[in-house]
Amino acid sequence: MDTVKVVITNDQKAVKIPTGIRMLIRRCCHAVLELENFEGSAEVSVRFVDNEQIRELNKQYRNIDRETDVLSFPLGENGVYDVNYDTGAKLLGDIVISVPKAVEQAELYNHPLQREIGFLTVHSMLHLLGYDHEKGGLEEVHMREKEETVLTQIGWKRDNSYYMGDE
Repeated sequence: MDTVKVVITNDQKAVKIPTGIRMLIRRCCHAVLELENFEGSAEVSVRFVDNEQIRELNKQYRNIDRETDVLSFPLGENGVYDVNYDTGAKLLGDIVISVPKAVEQAELYNHPLQREIGFLTVHSMLHLLGYDHEKGGLEEVHMREKEETVLTQIGWKRDNSYYMGDE
């Protein structure tokens, strides 16, 4: 892997973004690409929204009229990605995180908001790279193992909680 450009925007006002979250997200993106032996440069967009904004996106793109924690919008398929012709970087896609939902889940699972946002970022990065847990079975187990491997590598080892939410 060459370079990873992570563009982060905050389009919500419900929750103040804690110091260090942007660096954490960049570390998560980098760690996933490293684990996957990603070749070349990459770009990914991460957007913070509130519950109403993510509910609208979920309804528009997935026909599910409810809020969720995170949405992934891959720009590639089967390892083939659009390319930013100015930089040569592969455009992986967009990650949209509901910060209020992340706060709620961090409280529910009794871990810091940083760990929850790290998990949601890693989870979505794997989706951008083609992983899918929706079918269940071994594919879901494989994805969960990769999530925990990355989180452990960056210092957020899982405690007794386990994420089994839907997107």
